[in-house]
Amino acid sequence: MSAVVSILHRVSGIILFLSIPYVVWLFATSVKSVYGYTEALTVLNSNCGKLVSVLLLWAITHHFYAGLRFLILDLDIGITREATIKVAWLVQILVLLTLVLLIYKVVL
Repeated sequence: MSAVVSILHRVSGIILFLSIPYVVWLFATSVKSVYGYTEALTVLNSNCGKLVSVLLLWAITHHFYAGLRFLILDLDIGITREATIKVAWLVQILVLLTLVLLIYKVVL
């Protein structure tokens, strides 16, 4: 599980990096004018926009929790094999719980 969290941390970082132009475009469009705001809302409310929003929410939450895990490991806390596996499972559970809450509040 530790390796899975590590790989997903890298994947989420790549997704976040690659999404920068999309997020900047969406923000720039939304603040340009009333019509731009309506266009941004239309993009976000489409099925594709909701899918991208969920993907970005997953990437943000996973990158955040896994990053905290790696910071704790860098402080030499919980570096035994058993502890790293437990914390890796905790990261996955926290990501899923946070993602469900965010999807409920933001996307739906």
